[in-house]
Amino acid sequence: MGFVAEYEITCESLPLVAVAAAVPDATLEVRMQPNHGGYTLFIVHVTGGTVESVENAFESAPFVGEYTLVGRTRETRRYQIEPAVSMDEQLGECIDDLSNLRALAATESLIDRICVTQTGWIQSGWFADRETVEEFRAFWHRNGAFTLRRLTRDDEAETPGAGLTDCQHEALRTAYEMGYFEIPRQTSLDEVANELGITASSLSERIRRAQTHLIETNVGLTWPPLPE
Repeated sequence: MGFVAEYEITCESLPLVAVAAAVPDATLEVRMQPNHGGYTLFIVHVTGGTVESVENAFESAPFVGEYTLVGRTRETRRYQIEPAVSMDEQLGECIDDLSNLRALAATESLIDRICVTQTGWIQSGWFADRETVEEFRAFWHRNGAFTLRRLTRDDEAETPGAGLTDCQHEALRTAYEMGYFEIPRQTSLDEVANELGITASSLSERIRRAQTHLIETNVGLTWPPLPE
């Protein structure tokens, strides 16, 4: 049956952590794409931050070889990144045994989401059993830090708010506490954005994405199908 786990890894040598630290008002979500004959390609969805600040951070990051803007949706840009170095070279100095890292990729698990933070990665995915989750926990405890944020059986409903990024949680919580969702509103989008230190357009995008996720996971899946 398996488990769904979300956990935070603290390891500043992980790819693109330097970019997240350089552009703190941007959210980076990563998908890895095997590239036969070369390094694994990274597809990076960047929400918030200016194009200039993000691309300057790419150019300053030793991990990034070439980057290409391949799509855009409102405040989110999609980049393809060709690494300048392998994962082994990137992580070699901070991992005690790279063969153990490669062994994790051979476990019965599927990582379907990676959010880059200023200190590491937040990962979520499916794991065949608790022992597999424990392998990941033990490895990252030896090589940085591991914080389990959520662990459920994959047939159980997620708790409200599960799956939101830290930035989305913060945006919703701050907007709520400042009265943005009151009727009538007690504050403006600009005022909430100023409190968070981001642009109003970035805040709007975070709130929309968070609301969409909450509707999909807490409402959409519980409604009966529409009549044909």
